[in-house]
Amino acid sequence: MRNQNVCPAVAMQVRHGTPPFTGTGPQGHRGRMRGRLLADEAALADYEILEMLLFLGIPRRDTKPLAKSLINRFGTLADALAAAPGALGLPERAVSALALVADSATHLARPEQHRRPTLDSWDALIRHIAPALRGDAPPGLAALLLNSRNQLLAEPSWPGTPDPAGFPRAMLRHALEQHASAVLLLRHGSGRPRLTRADRALFAAVQDAAGPLTVTLHDLVVTGQGGWTSLRQSGLC
Repeated sequence: MRNQNVCPAVAMQVRHGTPPFTGTGPQGHRGRMRGRLLADEAALADYEILEMLLFLGIPRRDTKPLAKSLINRFGTLADALAAAPGALGLPERAVSALALVADSATHLARPEQHRRPTLDSWDALIRHIAPALRGDAPPGLAALLLNSRNQLLAEPSWPGTPDPAGFPRAMLRHALEQHASAVLLLRHGSGRPRLTRADRALFAAVQDAAGPLTVTLHDLVVTGQGGWTSLRQSGLC
């Protein structure tokens, strides 16, 4: 005799051998955790942060017990992240995920000037190019790509003697890719540092090409044999 009090939908599920209420499974739990993180990251405990990091390396497994055991073993999230890879007892992908977070934290903890040098004075510039003044830089051209605060974004280089016709376009392509607002050119030589007509012509060509792109060309500095000189310091630009 059919039970009249049973909801038809539930009765159909029972007939087909499926439970009336299914769990959301690990994906549902992970979705809720991501929602909590986005809503208020301070609401997550150490083990919950570690649990979410383990999602990256262990895609189809409940990582909460594992995260709790690691916190219990090492004491804190920071200690777990700093542990030797072999001491974690985790799959390689999970170890790599935790190592990436630890390296990122170390990088972000550095003062900004060490992460992104600010070249807003001659003293700062000379400190940056000290290896070239010691003769450690191979002969060729380099471009210091700077943001609006004269912080170094990138430093592409062209060994040897680059094509003077193609160099401005190639260099400015790098500048645009880095969203640079200013450029300082370096020419490393092996002899006594001296400015040439070719330097002045190259500076003029880059300046003409950079103008329409709203990229400022600060100077061209020549290094060599423990010294340096520049177009701006020499009053040539």
